[in-house]
Order: sequence, then C-alpha cells, then structure tokens
Amino acid sequence: MIEARDTSFHEPTSDPAAGPPWGETNYFGFYIPEIPMNGGIYALFRPELGVVLSTVNLNSGRVETPQDADYWDSQVHLPIPKGTDLADFRLSNGLSIRAVDAPLSYQVDYDDGEGTEVHFAFTGLMPPFDIHDPEMDPMVAARAEAGRWAWGTAYNGHFDQTGHAVGEVVLRGRRHRLDCVTTMDHSWGPRGERHAHTMSWLHAHFSPRLAIHAIFDFDAATNGADLSLTHGYVLEDGVVHGLKAGTGRTGRTGHYADEVTLRLVDRRDRTWELRGRGLTAFPWNAWPNVVGYNVLTRWECGGQTGYGEIQDFFGVQTLSDLAHPVTPSAVEAVR
Repeated sequence: MIEARDTSFHEPTSDPAAGPPWGETNYFGFYIPEIPMNGGIYALFRPELGVVLSTVNLNSGRVETPQDADYWDSQVHLPIPKGTDLADFRLSNGLSIRAVDAPLSYQVDYDDGEGTEVHFAFTGLMPPFDIHDPEMDPMVAARAEAGRWAWGTAYNGHFDQTGHAVGEVVLRGRRHRLDCVTTMDHSWGPRGERHAHTMSWLHAHFSPRLAIHAIFDFDAATNGADLSLTHGYVLEDGVVHGLKAGTGRTGRTGHYADEVTLRLVDRRDRTWELRGRGLTAFPWNAWPNVVGYNVLTRWECGGQTGYGEIQDFFGVQTLSDLAHPVTPSAVEAVR
C-alpha cells in the first residue's frame, strides 16, 4: 500500500561502490490530442551521488531523433539542492514539482526561461496502484502464490496513478490549453545505467470515469510483436480493478507502435478489448543507455475513443546486439 510518505525519498538499500546506485524517479505524461501533441516530464534522482537527471519533451510529429521533436531538454547532472524533498523540489533547469495532497495530487511547473513552459495541476482520480501489493494487483498475488516474483531492483518500489491534468503548455511563446486524463508513475530502488529488459508501459484514457493502464513484457528479438501482461488496472467509475491476464499484438514501423490490439481481463473476469493507432513518434532517451519509443495513441474500446501514451523501452546494448548479431563464423574467428 502506498502512503503519503512514499512521495518523498526512501532510504537507499544499495551500496554505490559495489553495485547499481539508488534511483528515485517520477514521470508525468500529458497530451493535447487536437494537435496532436505528446509531452513528458521526468526526473531520475541519484541521492547517493547528489545529482538528478531531468528530461522535458514536447512532440507533435513522427521523428527519428530527439532534436527533431518540437522541444527537447535533457540535463543529466543537475545538482540535487541541499534539503530537497522529492515531494516538493525545484531544479536549476526550471522544473518544480510539489505534492499538494500526497500521494494523490501534484502541482507541476517547468519554465526554461526562453519561452517554453509547462504548468498543470494533476489531481489523482484513484489511489496509487502498488504493483507489489497483492490486494491491489492480481498478477503479483498469483506470482507470490507460485513462489516466484522478480522484476528488477529498479522497481523495488513502484506505483502508477491515473489523474486529471489541467493547465497550459507554452511552446516558444505559443500557448496551448492542457486538459487531459493521464497517468503518472514513481519508482525507487537500485537502478543500473544499462537497461536489462524490455518493457511496454501504456495507457488508454477515455474519460475521468474510464481509464486502462498496463505494463507488458516483450521479446526484443521479435521487435515486440507479442505483448505479455505483467501489471495493470482498469479505473471504472472511481473504482480500481487490477488486471489478472492480458495479451497484445503490436504492428510497428521501425520500433514505433503503429497498430496495437489488446485483450485484457480484470479481477472481476471482465474482458476488455482495445485497438490503438499511433499518432506521433518520438525516441525518448530517458537516460543514456535506454530508448523509450514513445507514441501518442488513439484508442477504441466498446464504442468509446480515448488517448494515451505507449512507451516501448529497449536497452541501447540490446538494439546494438540485434543490429550486429554474432554469427558462428565470427565466434570461430575470435577463437
């Protein structure tokens, strides 16, 4: 169960001299479907090292490099100000986030001082969804009963939360009203800089009364054609129903999701079938050794239309290995 104190820093359990340093993240995604524009604000704190990575992006097109997006600000070694609390912080890149009603609601502000700003109030529509709580998550309950559960130390603590974001985006002086249902997350644990697994983090928001969030595993060797559910929930009329099963199929251009079909089953044994089509494409370098192939998606489900973000994460080393496979003859040559 996530409590108000979980919006603040947690006590590190890692030894930075012996293994991956502790990492604490939060991510707030947002979108304006009429443009269509997708945006994201991310911070990865390394409290033991005294630095924080922060990225801010805005994108309305289909681009192949971060610099081709409408806006991209990535700063890797910002100093963590003395006395900083993750529940109320301000960074030198112009980003500030404050938990107004922890752990439900936040005020998010960014101003680069050069004409680009993002300001919104995020009001949670549900309690944070704890992926380690079997009372909330049927998937983790099933794994615990089977005597097995592991999903990487970077997610020793993790929650996702759907909420309502209202505010504005100012892109080089041009103002856009922001009003969307969206999903944020927060993770903490020892986090290495090499990304060891693939992951699809996605959601479909149809209204404040209906939203679906899911995290999938996939095989990089098949370019993530088939998705296998690891966690997720349905938020319906103010009640959260954890997902107990789910599969998906992704058609891609390059590594970007163009067409996605999902079949999900929640705790009540209710089945949800979704079909999504990508509207934008942006390679989010969340940190130097990982790429999140981000797509703003239009979703259809039961006659309703919604929007949400797909983030398909690949490690850079994985992509390099796939591009340059080792052949038996090469192995023999090395020997």
